[in-house]
Amino acid sequence: MSTRTTASVSTHILDTGLGRPAAGVAVRLAVRAGRDTGWRPLGGSTTDTDGRCADLPAPPEGTTHVRLDFAVEPYLDRTAAGRTGHRTADARQDAPADRAGGPGVFFPEVTVTFAVVPGEHFHVPLLLSPFGYSVYRGS
Repeated sequence: MSTRTTASVSTHILDTGLGRPAAGVAVRLAVRAGRDTGWRPLGGSTTDTDGRCADLPAPPEGTTHVRLDFAVEPYLDRTAAGRTGHRTADARQDAPADRAGGPGVFFPEVTVTFAVVPGEHFHVPLLLSPFGYSVYRGS
C-alpha cells in the first residue's frame, strides 16, 4: 500500500471587468493518469459568493494531470448589463451571434489543464473578463 497522498485542487474566479468574485459559475474537474490516457470526469461544483469552489473532488492516487472546465457563458450573460466601458454595445457588435441572433459571449467556456504531483495542493485561480482570461498557480 502506498503512503503517498493524492494532490488536492482548489480554484476561484475573479471577474476583473467588474472587480468582484464571479459567483454561480459551474466548474467540472476531470483527471488522467498519464498524458496518453483518457480523461475521467470526477465531478464538479459551483462558485459561491466569494467566487470559490469549496468542494471539488480530490484527484485519486495516480493522477498526473487535472483539467478544470469553467462554464463562463451563463455568468457573462447574467453580468453583461452591469458592465460599464468593458462590454459596450459597440464592443458587443463584433462578438459572435448566439442562437437567438443576439450578440454572444466571446469565451463561452474556459478549460485549464495542469500537471500535479502527489502530496501537493494546487490552487488555480481564473481571472475573467468578457474578452480575455488568465490563470496561474496560486497558493
